[in-house]
Amino acid sequence: DLMAIANEAMTDPRTREAATMIPVYGQLPVVPERASGCDIFTRDGRQILDLYGGHAVAALGYGHPALVDAIHTQSSKLLFQSNAVALEIRADAAEKLTQVAPHGIDRVFFVNSGAEANENALRMALRATGRSKVLAITMGFHGRTAAAGAVTWNADKWYGFPSKPFDVDFIPRDDIDSARSMIDESVACVIFEPVQGVAGAYDLSTEFIEALRTETTKHGALLIADEVQSGMGRCGNFFAVQAHGINPDIITNAKALGGGIPCGAVLCTQEIASKFGSGDLGSTFGGGPIAAAAIAATVQAITDEHLLANARAREAQIREQCVVGPIRKIQGMGLLLGLVCDRPAAEVRNTLLDHDILAGTSSDPDVLRILAPLVLQANHVDRLSQALASIIPTTI
Repeated sequence: DLMAIANEAMTDPRTREAATMIPVYGQLPVVPERASGCDIFTRDGRQILDLYGGHAVAALGYGHPALVDAIHTQSSKLLFQSNAVALEIRADAAEKLTQVAPHGIDRVFFVNSGAEANENALRMALRATGRSKVLAITMGFHGRTAAAGAVTWNADKWYGFPSKPFDVDFIPRDDIDSARSMIDESVACVIFEPVQGVAGAYDLSTEFIEALRTETTKHGALLIADEVQSGMGRCGNFFAVQAHGINPDIITNAKALGGGIPCGAVLCTQEIASKFGSGDLGSTFGGGPIAAAAIAATVQAITDEHLLANARAREAQIREQCVVGPIRKIQGMGLLLGLVCDRPAAEVRNTLLDHDILAGTSSDPDVLRILAPLVLQANHVDRLSQALASIIPTTI
């Protein structure tokens, strides 16, 4: 009856959130209650294959026993202590992370998010070089805080701050000649995403990334690889720059870093780390014991379960099977993929959701993003391919 319908509406989390929260998020018409592996179970009884992973966060899927056990064990022993004291679990996390990082990247500063990681990386570069200009790449996204937003393409529409904290210019992506002409002795650093996630999983060319490395080295500027979305095995290596054979000066990481626990990290060379001492950087919650336990467990699981190889295998399978129906081509790397559609990607996402498959969109309206957990299985890709094949392509 009407009363029951009204009561149901009042207890719906979407209604309750709308009544209390600032309405800045466009939300899908599903309410997850629990999840396991790659599957989400909703309030209304649906079982949805999650190929989006909460914006690339759920590296190990949901309910991974090693991650759950690490979080539970650490929370029982020591829920929190700050960086005012040393912690064995923090040391474990830092050691595991540097062991899988590119050669020469052997120092870590723990933070809480990707934006915070980029904020600190930019600050470190400006201080280390004594310069005041930063170059970023067109179409890139680095976060919504002051410095991270300043180097995000087209951020002016939401930036909000009265001025940017440093001079910024943008190198056209994959334009090697522009990189060579724009990087000079005035530049403190160049920040780039090896695979531009928000832009639709657009993978920069090896030649372009090599040019960034060559020119920054030549002119004494630092190279920052923003691997907030592409890192932690998502692209088939622990960090996407490893696929290009490039060693940056600084790497930022977050999202999948803790498998679902909020955390982030700035990784850098010893040379850069030597320029900072007590009080120069800080974070209350960065490197807290729960986050550290999650980081250590996530790195260990990716290694033990050969998830780098699985990411590469599932990428090959998606490329082979999923250029069907509305999909014209596939870009990206590993399980950070952009499926270029023959219609607005939002339409394809909505149709897939009708098939109980969750994917994501991007700032490119034609690109559907796949950010699946690294534990994705072959039968999951089969299911995606079949669902896409059922969508009639647009006649050219």
